[in-house]
Amino acid sequence: NVEPTMAKKGTNGQKLSSVEIRKLTVMLLAKRNEILGNVSEMENEALRRDRTDLSNMPLHMADAGSDNYEIDNTLGLMDSERRILGEIDDALGRIESGVYGICEGAGERIPKKRLQAIPWARYCVKCAALAEKGLLPAKDND
Repeated sequence: NVEPTMAKKGTNGQKLSSVEIRKLTVMLLAKRNEILGNVSEMENEALRRDRTDLSNMPLHMADAGSDNYEIDNTLGLMDSERRILGEIDDALGRIESGVYGICEGAGERIPKKRLQAIPWARYCVKCAALAEKGLLPAKDND
């Protein structure tokens, strides 16, 4: 079992210890399992609703609009959860390759507090703000 090494460059924080990396890995895996459960539950609920709606015909136009809104909302949530799932998988890959905790924009270490709050973070706060504004090339997970 090879100890992952963090990039040598960067002064924005301290190197993560193997214990910290293990804790963050556990956090990532727990969040991954939570998301997989959420997505599965949303899909099952949508299927149940579809079957129920078919048996309750005819349907009022306002009810159809509400149902469409709920479906769109559920699909949006599922898409968001899947994007986070992709970020988590990428973070687990960075742990494996030994570059976890290094900002992909500046090459500096991401502060430990940020990683504890968002363990799949790929950018420091400054670079994340730039990425949101489209000023950094974004990693496409699709």
